[in-house]
Amino acid sequence: MRAAYIERLGPPGVIRWGELPEPVPGPGEVLVDVLATAVDPVDTFVRSGVFRTPLTFPFVIGRDLVGVVASPACGFAAGEAVWCDSLGHDGRQGPTAERAAVPADRLYRLPSGVRPADAVAVLHPAATAHLALFAHGGLRPGETVFVAGAGGNVGGALVEFAARAGARVLATAAPRDHAYVRSLGAAEVVDYRAPDLLERLSALAPDGVAVHVDTSGRNDLRTAVALLTRRGRIVLMSGAHDEPVLPVGPLYMKDGSVRGFVISHATVAELAGAAQAVNERLAAGGLRPRALELHPMSEAARLHDRMERGELHGRRAVLRP
Repeated sequence: MRAAYIERLGPPGVIRWGELPEPVPGPGEVLVDVLATAVDPVDTFVRSGVFRTPLTFPFVIGRDLVGVVASPACGFAAGEAVWCDSLGHDGRQGPTAERAAVPADRLYRLPSGVRPADAVAVLHPAATAHLALFAHGGLRPGETVFVAGAGGNVGGALVEFAARAGARVLATAAPRDHAYVRSLGAAEVVDYRAPDLLERLSALAPDGVAVHVDTSGRNDLRTAVALLTRRGRIVLMSGAHDEPVLPVGPLYMKDGSVRGFVISHATVAELAGAAQAVNERLAAGGLRPRALELHPMSEAARLHDRMERGELHGRRAVLRP
């Protein structure tokens, strides 16, 4: 089969497109014909070595797939449309290939009527958002959520899930994204570059913010702690090299907490819970990609380079065999 793979860690140029042996599914695995996969930031972290995880070379890159079951196994019927968002980590080969062997407990059925490219574009951002809000943020109906960077892929999913859960959502985004973020359910959207940002947000949430999530990677913890309500939760989900100042005194006086979150460490049960929520929104017509690019898998190296240059901000690149 043809695949996009690496034989060592390094820059995008180490990615090769060529022939590899077809995977042989082991016990508890399902062979899937891949229809589409996506390019995620975490894919570049694994390929470069920023995010260390056990790899076997040659290593097929990628994380997410939508495909069809190639042969019946583990309760899945041949021809069923399925998806997975947790390959390419902890010894599992990635899906940027014509076929992939997927652990059955990480494989989910795709709702009917959802296009593979649309689905694969939102799987990783949506599952990330759901786990950040509920598994790590402990979000409850009626609470106020703050989402920084709400115009992006994860940010938009955060707004959509939080609003659907009955939370009041405050968000920051560039002015060009304000209408879009409001359409997802945000109650208030503020320009992230506003010089009086803290004052404006504090006025919009006089009782404080229960869950604070920043997708930008800048992690201004001084502002985050200042915005928190008592027992508020800050969920850190980006900024691999960021080292912000944490105002410990104000944080503990509020009974506040800071939690780091990497979806690669999510348990099988947590991923399954997020998958159920993602499927419910997909079936209802939600979680559709805002801007989509379709490319052949042979262009994986170029797309990794564009990702690292910041050229895909707010856009989703989908690769197909």
